Amino acid sequence: MSYMPSHLLLCVSVFLFAFVYQGKAYDPLETFESIESLDRTIKDKSRDRSIPLRFYFPAGKKNSPVILFSHGLGGSRNGCSYLGKHWAGRGYVAVFMQHVGSDESVWKDAGPLRRMFALKKAASSKNFMLRVQDVSAVLDQLENLNQKSDLPLYGKLDLSRVGMSGHSFGALTTQAVSGEKIPLLASVTEPRIKAAIPLSPGSRKMISPDEAFGEVSVPWLLMTGTHDLLSIGGQTIDSRLAVFPALPKGNHYELVLNKAEHSVFNDKASLRDKLPRNPNHHRVILGLSTAFWDAYLRNDAEARSWLNGDSPRNIMEKQDRWQKK
Repeated sequence: MSYMPSHLLLCVSVFLFAFVYQGKAYDPLETFESIESLDRTIKDKSRDRSIPLRFYFPAGKKNSPVILFSHGLGGSRNGCSYLGKHWAGRGYVAVFMQHVGSDESVWKDAGPLRRMFALKKAASSKNFMLRVQDVSAVLDQLENLNQKSDLPLYGKLDLSRVGMSGHSFGALTTQAVSGEKIPLLASVTEPRIKAAIPLSPGSRKMISPDEAFGEVSVPWLLMTGTHDLLSIGGQTIDSRLAVFPALPKGNHYELVLNKAEHSVFNDKASLRDKLPRNPNHHRVILGLSTAFWDAYLRNDAEARSWLNGDSPRNIMEKQDRWQKK
């Protein structure tokens, strides 16, 4: 019987340990914090405007990075709860905004035949600007809530590390406040936002994608689907896919989920969906979004290595598309 020299045995042991450790060390799908939720409505006195909020946050944890979320047309702060709960379970404070005027109040009191008309009317430039202004107003109010010792959010928010995400109309809101150039409009970029994830992104007809997105300086992770269409807003598959190529090189990513419709980012399927839901899509959305936040809000080298390596493909399906630059 032959024996391995002790120094070689030690090297092999160290290698195996490192291999196993590396394989288990970072998992963006794992949650490790117990979470709480809180509903609160803030007031932007300068506009005499109320903004309902829902907070998901890790119980007992202080100085957590913050993620703002903007719902789609006709939505509310209650939507996409699977995202808020997972991010909070990873140690983030997720703040889900509700934009009055383009929220669920638009269609709830309208009869079935008038709902589509009401939604189309709400997808206006006026409501777009109200949404953009809501973002800065919420950030201002969060600074106040973080400093009041008698409130549940006291000391929980690290407002030097803020990310922003949103779906559909919320994606357009996210793009606008994180670096997109919009025609006939002064910059509305919110400098407190350090990274962004537009879900169902879009480009505009009045400006080329290169001009609109060529100077985005904060990291973006775009997510869409091969069947990501909506009858309101005029976006096509091509207009959604036009965003990523126009972004400059440097910490930008794009996920295209195979056979995913517009509602893939919502908690539940839409009655208008034509394709069956793939349960793995939410798993991919959660995994990639979490690794992205960890990499660019926490400056986690392990998360960045995971995101930039082959690991994302391990949770995707073969026909999902993934690229970075």
